[in-house]
Amino acid sequence: MKQITNYQNKKVLVLGLAKSGFSAAKLLHDLGALVTVNDGKPFEENPEAQDLLALGVKVITGSHPIELLDEDFSLMVKNPGIPYEQPLVQKALAKGIPVITEVELAYEIAECPIIGITGTNGKTTTTTMIAEILNRGMETGVARLSGNIGFPASSVAQEAKPEDLLVMELSSFQLMGTVTFHPEIAVITNLFSAHLDYHGSREAYVKAKWHIQENMDSSDTLIVNWKQEELRNLAASTKARVLPFSSEEKVPGAYLLAGNLYFKEELLMPANKLGVPGVHNVENALAAICVAKTRGIANEAIVAALSSFTGVPHRTQFVAKINDRLFYNDSKATNILATEMALGGFDPSKLILLAGGLDRGNSFDDLIPSLIGLKAVVLFGETKEKLADAAKKAGIKEIYYTENAETAVPIAYEISQAGDAILLSPANASWDQYKNFEIRGEKYMAAVRALS
Repeated sequence: MKQITNYQNKKVLVLGLAKSGFSAAKLLHDLGALVTVNDGKPFEENPEAQDLLALGVKVITGSHPIELLDEDFSLMVKNPGIPYEQPLVQKALAKGIPVITEVELAYEIAECPIIGITGTNGKTTTTTMIAEILNRGMETGVARLSGNIGFPASSVAQEAKPEDLLVMELSSFQLMGTVTFHPEIAVITNLFSAHLDYHGSREAYVKAKWHIQENMDSSDTLIVNWKQEELRNLAASTKARVLPFSSEEKVPGAYLLAGNLYFKEELLMPANKLGVPGVHNVENALAAICVAKTRGIANEAIVAALSSFTGVPHRTQFVAKINDRLFYNDSKATNILATEMALGGFDPSKLILLAGGLDRGNSFDDLIPSLIGLKAVVLFGETKEKLADAAKKAGIKEIYYTENAETAVPIAYEISQAGDAILLSPANASWDQYKNFEIRGEKYMAAVRALS
């Protein structure tokens, strides 16, 4: 990593720990900063705080005392999930203290180029596809996953060598806390309304996403989903070279045409040879192709990687084939839009949907068009009755109720036939029954494995 000196003897407050806060605090300490960490979790339940204290970092846990900012801090590094309305953040901003996220630190120390991926849906899948293609086709160096995908960018950047690439998934929360961050290649998969409780408006959310290209110039490449008019309009204002992709029309980039994936008139592969189903995954693959071609990766490596790609955990992930039934885990589908996208990848007449979860007060009428033609649904959780109402309106006759995602598996298997697909895509958060969507997906996959 770059041995920067601009943090030596500077007072820095790290607000919020977890993986990214711990990584940022340790890095800043190693760079000579006078670090104070503040985290809401009690010290005795906080192994990250305990480890930092052992290193000599000042640690304050259990609450967020506003008088902390009576000290003369030069910088605040905020955990991305902490909203800007939080009193300490508000006071820092009022005092003119810069507030950043740890991806900004990662950029400052990185010795290698960064490929940044953001968007509402498909970020993780696209990020993983890109890394797998690059690692199959790069002659030197390693494409390293980092960022919102679960590997703190400021940790990965410390290990990366100049010949490597940081393939970085970026949330809107992370991007809001960047100042000089400058990817060589940036991808925006799509833009829909999301996280409005955090951002306050769609305009603020889009602004945060668009910030990914703020420091890019004509030597950089911005890859955008040309299917969306909003992104086409935004692309007119960037200084970067724009490279489009589209699943609906021929564009001067990557596109889907007559069932095949192309890049600038060059046929790469049939879309049905992708290792994951659905138009949304076609779009993810097109974005990944744009990155790969920009980096000079050979077609053979691109096709081999995309053909063998079977998804990432909990995102339309292929689980098993049992007696000619295909099981998929899309537990990450915590909203209607994500489930709509997953359903679009299957023949509805041969699909059994497993869905349900936390009741946030919304109806599921928006899901009805995507439910039409489904073979059956197996429903669970707080929203099972609401989902059943939507299923009835969609004309589905086979509607079953059960306790949870695990107990839905044997029911779905029992009513299925050879050639059917069984898809967990809940359209709801998991918190009524599970700590997170990952645990829900793991429980589901364990129940599938138990069948065999």
